[in-house]
Formats: sequence, C-alpha cells, structure tokens
Amino acid sequence: MSVLTRDEAQTRAQLLDVHRYLVDLDLTTGDETFESTSTVRFTARAAGDTFVELKPATLHSATLDGAPLDPAALDGNRLPLSLTEGEHELRVTATMRYSRTGEGMHRFTDPTDGESYVYTQLFMEDVQRVFAAFDQPDLKAVFEVAVTAPDDWTVLANGITERQPDGTWKAAPTPLLSTYFVCVAAGPWHSVRTEHAGLPFGIHCRRSLAPHLDADADEILAVTKACYDRYHEKFDEPYPFDSYDQAFVPEFNAGAMENPGLVTFRDEFVFRSAVTVTERQTRAMVIAHEMAHMWFGDLVTLRWWDDIWLNESFAEYMGYQTVNEACSDLFPDTWIDFGVTRKAWGYEADQRPSTHPVAPDPEAVPDTASALLNFDGISYAKGASALRQLVTWLGEKDFLAGINIHFKRHKFGNATLADFIDNLAAATDRDVHGWAEQWLRTTGVDTLTPRLDGEGLHWNLTVDRAGTRPHRISVGVYDRDPSGDLVLREHRELDVPQDAPAALTGPRPALVVLNDGDLTYTKLRFDEVSAESALRGLSRVPDPLTRAVVWNALRDQVRDGDLAPADHLAVAGAHLAEETELALVQGVLAFARHQIADRYVPADQRPAALATISGIARALLRRTEDGEAPGLRLTAVRAFVDSATTPDKIASWLDEGTVHGGPELDPELRWRILARLAVLGATDEAAIAAELERDPSATGREGAARCRAALPDPEAKAAAWSALFDSDDLSNYLFTATAQGFWQPEQADLVSEYVPRFYEAAVALGDRRGPAMAEAAGRYAFPAYAVDADSLALGERHLADTPMIPALRRKLVDQLDDLRRALKVREG
Repeated sequence: MSVLTRDEAQTRAQLLDVHRYLVDLDLTTGDETFESTSTVRFTARAAGDTFVELKPATLHSATLDGAPLDPAALDGNRLPLSLTEGEHELRVTATMRYSRTGEGMHRFTDPTDGESYVYTQLFMEDVQRVFAAFDQPDLKAVFEVAVTAPDDWTVLANGITERQPDGTWKAAPTPLLSTYFVCVAAGPWHSVRTEHAGLPFGIHCRRSLAPHLDADADEILAVTKACYDRYHEKFDEPYPFDSYDQAFVPEFNAGAMENPGLVTFRDEFVFRSAVTVTERQTRAMVIAHEMAHMWFGDLVTLRWWDDIWLNESFAEYMGYQTVNEACSDLFPDTWIDFGVTRKAWGYEADQRPSTHPVAPDPEAVPDTASALLNFDGISYAKGASALRQLVTWLGEKDFLAGINIHFKRHKFGNATLADFIDNLAAATDRDVHGWAEQWLRTTGVDTLTPRLDGEGLHWNLTVDRAGTRPHRISVGVYDRDPSGDLVLREHRELDVPQDAPAALTGPRPALVVLNDGDLTYTKLRFDEVSAESALRGLSRVPDPLTRAVVWNALRDQVRDGDLAPADHLAVAGAHLAEETELALVQGVLAFARHQIADRYVPADQRPAALATISGIARALLRRTEDGEAPGLRLTAVRAFVDSATTPDKIASWLDEGTVHGGPELDPELRWRILARLAVLGATDEAAIAAELERDPSATGREGAARCRAALPDPEAKAAAWSALFDSDDLSNYLFTATAQGFWQPEQADLVSEYVPRFYEAAVALGDRRGPAMAEAAGRYAFPAYAVDADSLALGERHLADTPMIPALRRKLVDQLDDLRRALKVREG
C-alpha cells in the first residue's frame, strides 16, 4: 500500500474540487466483510491524471461518468483516474473487511451477551478501509451516508439519522468535512437522549454497559452541557453541526475521536468499577477536549498533517481550561493533574532523539506515515503548555480575539500555522510571530534555576536559564513559620530573561519556587537552601499546584541523574502519607512504581523500593479508615496490590471479597489482585478460569489474558508469545492485555530467551497487521524490564540493520532511549 505524500496531496488539491460523497454501506452480509458503494461528485480544474484511494477485500466495479474502469487497475490502494476538465462522477462498489485492530470499520462481539457492534475510526488514511475517497484533509466535501443494518440495530452518524420505510438508515447531509471525520457507529446501542440549546444530545454504549452508563449519565451530560455553554461564551462562531452524540465504543485505540456530531470514546470511560475523582475528571477533560475540536479541527481543519498540533494542542489546552472553568464544582483544579501526569508525557517526549518542534517544518512531514508519528506528548502536552504560556504572555482577551478571527476567516475550510499566527497577531500589538518561532519551531526543554545573592534583609533573585525561550513566570517566595510549615511571602511575576535581578525584601527565603502556578513549560532546579526545604518540607507547602511543580522538578532530577532514585523514594515515603491532593498521590506513586522500582533501581534494590511503596500504601490505608477519602483509599489499595512481594495479604482480600475496612472488591480490583498473584506464582489456570466465569465480560477476557501471560510457567509464556506473534487472532485490546502480562521483572530468568526474539517478531507483526498493532507491540510487548547493556546493544543493532514500518521504528527509538536513560540512572 502506498502512503500519500505531501507533494501528491498538493498536486491533487490543485487539480480537484470535491463537492459531495454519497456513501452506501451494507452491514448485513456477515461477520467478516461488508458492502460499500461510494459515489463522488467533483470538478477537475484541468485535464490530468490522479487517483482515488481504496483498500478493498474485493473491488467489484468502478465507473467514471458512467464509463467502466478496470478493477484490475487498482494498484495497492490507488485506482488511477484520467480526467478531462469539468464535472465528474465516480462510483465505486467493493467488499470491505471489518477490522479487529481499531482501524477502519471495527467489529466487536460482546462476550457478555453475544451482541455485535461496529464503528468507524477513519483517522489519517483509514477511510480507504470503508469507502473510496480522495483521502486528504484539504479536499473537504458534503457527505450523505446511508446504512443497511440488522433490524434491531441503531445507526449513528455525523448528522441526525432516521430509519427509512425500506429499513435503511439515512444520515442528514453534513457540512463540508474532511474525509477522516466521517463516522458511523451501528449496533443495538443503549442510549440516553436529551436536548440542549435546541439540539439533540445523546450518549450511547453497548447494552451490557447500560447500568453503568445510566449511573453516570447525569454527570456526563452535565459536563457536556456546561462545556458546550462555556465554548459559546468563548467563541463567536456557534456550534456548526446539527446534533451532538457521544458513543462509548469497544476496543478503541485512542482516548476519543472528534468526529463532528458523533464523538467516539473508548468505553472504559463507562466505569463499571469504582474510580477516583481524578479518573472522572479525566473523562470530563476528554469530553471538553473533543468538543473543542468541533471548532478547532472540524470547523477549521489543518491543510496538511504537519499542523496536527493546531488540532491537538488547542483541544488539550481548552479541555483542561474549560473543565477548570465550567465544572469547578465537580473538579476544582484540573491543572494539578495536568502538571503532575500529562505534562510529564511532554517532558519525556521532548528529551528523546525522536523529539520534534510543536510545529514541525513541512518538509519534516513528507507523508502520512511520518505524520502519524507526531501524535505524541509534544503535539498534545507540550503544545498545550506552550499555549498556556502564550495566554499568560498575551492575555486571554487577545488570545480569544485572535482565535475568533481564525474561525471567522477559515470556517469550513483549511488553515496553516501561518494563518493561525497571522490571526493571533491581528488581535494584539505583541510580536506573536517572534514568539512562535521561539516556542513552536524549536525542540527541547529549557531549565530554570534561581540564584540568590545578598545578606540580612536584602536579596537579589536572578533566574539562570539553560535554553533559548522567553518565559513569563510566577515566582513563589516562601518562609518557614515556627511550626515548620512553609508560608507564602509573595508571588512575583518575572520575565525570563530578566532585565535586572528581582529585589526581595526580608530574610533569606526558605524556599523559592520558579514557575509557581505552572504557567510555562520548563524544567526547574532549586538553589541549595530551597532544595533542602523541598526535600524535607514538601508536604508543608500550602498550595497543591505548587507541590505539583516541586514533585515534577524532583521527577526530572531523578531522570537526569541529579537525584538518586532512593532519595526520591525517601521523599515520597516522608510526604505522601500526609498528601491531601489525590492527583499528586496517584502521579507520584505511579512514577515510583513503574519507573523507579521497575527500571531505575538495580534488581537487588527492587524489593526495598517495592517495600517503600507498600509502606506508603499502608500508611494511606490507615489514614483513610474513616471512609472520608474513598479515592485516596482506592489509590492506596491499588498501589499495595501492585507492589506486593508476598501473596498472603492480597490473596486473603480476594478470598474474602473485600479489603478490611473497605472497599469491597469490584471486578477491576479482583482482576488486579489476580494478576499480581499470577506474577508471584500464587494462582493458577483454574483460578483464572473461575474468575472469567464470574466476569465473562470483555474486560474480564482482557483480565484473563493478562493473568495467563503473567503466570511464571514456561508453557504459559510460550502460549502467550505464540498468541502475540505467531497468529493474528488477537484483537488490539487482547493483544495489549497479553503483552502487559508477559514481561515481569520478577520473572527475568524465565523470559530472558524471548528478549532477542522480540525484534524479529515485532517487525513481522508490524508488516502484517499495520501501524496500530505495530505501535501496540512497541509500547506493550517491548522487554522494558531488561535494563542492561546487552539488551540495549541488541536493540540498537536491530534498529540500525532492520527495515520496519515507521510506527514501530518510532516506538523502538523511544523505548531504547528510555532504556539508555535507565542505565545511566542506575550508574549514578
């Protein structure tokens, strides 16, 4: 199959003006394939040769202006067209394959009740898996979709759908859309419908999840309505589509997809087990993120994939900011969670060899395969951080004025970075173009360090910068009171680089925190006195967002080799038991468990690291016995289970069905305990089968696959490896679950023979199953536990010598860089 190049897209866009697609899908022809007919009406501005894309099981017929085309002319995914100047109609009829990888038209049969569901995910270049199209974002058109479905199914689409007298479903014609936004979701959905602002709103899930959706429907719809109203306060352009549906669909590869009028979400957001408020907040943020795309992405779309950050950075920033504004009664400060979890994703991505500018040079994104690699922590988290800094520097009033100019000038069209910056510049006297060059066209992370000079009651604060970007920051100056608490003396707004040192009046501060408020994107270091105060008094810092900034700085110091992992664990042990902000407890424990314990400490120190984490969890359990902090208690239970080095306590919880003092074990906790028991060799196939009989859901199947792969038994490992790499039977989610269970640090000797086998197997899998599965293999099936020089050398040889698809290569570049960093941290 050929990937589309930027040059080819530009040439085709100059030749064609696409008007309308009539898409007819028949979903009643079996479990493996469906029938697809597309009629495309377009104009050729001149005579010339071009092509339409299609990835069929069988191409039955194609006609251009009524004249038949030879199906044998299909070359990979391209059907050549020779055009005269003027109006044309192309009609293509084909049999298409359902997907089990979350790409194209994904089909899923629910093991709970046997009901089947299908939905489309057409992002980047997967519309070709569903119908013939001129598949590039700047050839927008109107879409009219008709679907033939089983009698008991409901069909959802981008526009309002209605069942016709002949039993087919027709969706209202869309406004002008890019091909990758077309969406169909069909099945026996459970739906909750309402109206808001004169539009129909709906939320949908598979029937087996109906009780769980109903339990959360009020919250989901309240968040949706609040964000909708807040965006209408911010944006001059009204919501541009005829309805707003949100479908929670199975085995979805991303968090969600911004299909206009029909947003699809991974259905793990329909919580069937207890979750924390931060997990609910994440769902709310994703709802707000996808709704922001209705304007930035859907109404105004990038021209080519080098500007994907225009979609994702904007939606990421607006998602957090809008939930913070519109849903503060439910979620008081979303930026804490962003700072301690999401932002770390950007910092890590930006320090790897695969880093790229937020807005890469167009020549760096020559085709769709390379564009797919940029959906990472830079395009999301770093880009959102940069926009937050831009709002701080520009002011929200001028920022929103520029955004509204952008929407007005380009609605239902396409735009570029240059357009966006020009429109921002039209709303301010500031040098937005210069800011964009410094922030959006560069790579890497700056580091800011405070320096205090003076004596007595007079001190000068200088901010030393390693890097090149300008920063507008808030500096927190803290004193220690007689009780030992750190008390805010003042916040000082500073521009870095400084024109002159900032004068501080009063005794030498106990703690100076640069970027207090987390309004810019930078790594931080401390002066000597502040470093001691941070390590010894972190839980005495009054504001949780400031504590998040300090925790992030400590995390960066560990990753950079400036703070020993054992010292970070000691700080966590000293302060997390007193922490009241759930997002901080979750973020710090996750780093301690999965980075420090699994990778940064040598194998002989790992039991001590796990013991420290278990000790923190026990302290939190004692603190939450009164039931006043259920989210904190749930987090502690999870951490205790995941860090258990002996099976007795967690096995007793599983046998009794409850944690002493609560909570009772729901399916998520039962599978979590069973998975840890499997790692420890304290369960067996019979127990896993019994648990699956107790919970025969899709999540139960994933839990069983994870547990079976984690058993410390040669036959179990061989069976899991074969399922992963020797056949293509596993769906994307079952593949991920199996891979997650396979590699365990406790089983290093048992799985060592598979480390050299991974690379050849992953390359072959990527070649067979495509980028989604290649990315899953690189992310989840990589032997991350094997932190040693031989493993690194092996990976580097394969990376240098073995051809592989770009999605896999990018994941392996990142994994090997993480491995290289872990080795350096271990060496001290």
